[in-house]
Amino acid sequence: MYRISKEFHFSASHQLAHLPQGHQCARLHGHNYVVVVELASARLNEDGFVRDYHELAELKAYIDEEFDHRHLNDVLEGPSTAENMARHFHDWAQARWPEVAAVRVSETPKTWAEYRP
Repeated sequence: MYRISKEFHFSASHQLAHLPQGHQCARLHGHNYVVVVELASARLNEDGFVRDYHELAELKAYIDEEFDHRHLNDVLEGPSTAENMARHFHDWAQARWPEVAAVRVSETPKTWAEYRP
């Protein structure tokens, strides 16, 4: 199996108001997010790629337009957790590129959430 990945960055605020009072994530706060999309294929295309990285520019445009410097509670359905974002970006990307195997979202350099069906 061949695997490729590409990383994207954006900054946004969110609030997990459903958490108990005093929980740090219940307060309005922000992160510098990292999104990594992974594509996999048993075969390479005629150009020798799983998929041309240039094609993934559509995901960058989507992130820049809809997520960068936004309040994620206004953008996403459900809690604006890294787990929900990973699923959201996975579903969005796989609708365009069937080779999408997983998406990881990081809120900090030490934490990651991944959606892999």
